[in-house]
Amino acid sequence: MITLYGPPHSRAFRVQWMLRELGLAHDMVPVDFFSGAQLTPEYRAINPNGRVPALSDDNGVFWESLAINLYLARRHGGPLAPDGLVEESQAVQWALWAATEIETPLLVVLANNAMFLPEHRDDSELETAIDKLSRPLSVLASHLDRHEYLLADRFTVADLNVASIMAMARLADMDLDAWPTVDSWLTNALNRPAAADYHLMKLPPGPRPPHWQSIIM
Repeated sequence: MITLYGPPHSRAFRVQWMLRELGLAHDMVPVDFFSGAQLTPEYRAINPNGRVPALSDDNGVFWESLAINLYLARRHGGPLAPDGLVEESQAVQWALWAATEIETPLLVVLANNAMFLPEHRDDSELETAIDKLSRPLSVLASHLDRHEYLLADRFTVADLNVASIMAMARLADMDLDAWPTVDSWLTNALNRPAAADYHLMKLPPGPRPPHWQSIIM
């Protein structure tokens, strides 16, 4: 039995998308991080980092959403799985790239365009994040100008992992006109039936948490 811990309006969405692509039945435990449920001793026994998501199956417990998806692809195979050493290395490369180059500034854009109440938004913070995204989005566009997908000639876990992070650009209504191939690639990825719930990550705006910087790092 596969169990996924985390609410759909979190990084757990990435793993749920992957599970649906693979047609894998799973239970979902909606750990509510707004109430601090991820910091309880019970949940820390599952993920000692006190973050969501986590996934358990008959092989053990796994955390870090992008790594979970790479594991699921490797274990369950199919067209989403990398084919051989080169594709597997490239899938890891794209996952690490997305986590280090685009995730944090995209979260800042989402926060200041949609997550925070208007009076709690910071235009300077938003502009800095958009500036930081220009270089990595140009890297992604350069690849997609020449290739339909991130690996080979098909949609794989590499596309899913990067698109699941790029979904924040859609939720933030971020203008991607400067990178048209990124825009169309992302549209195609999020139009896949298994990704249909990505919009659930967009919650009504609220106040800026006092520990905001610790959340995004």
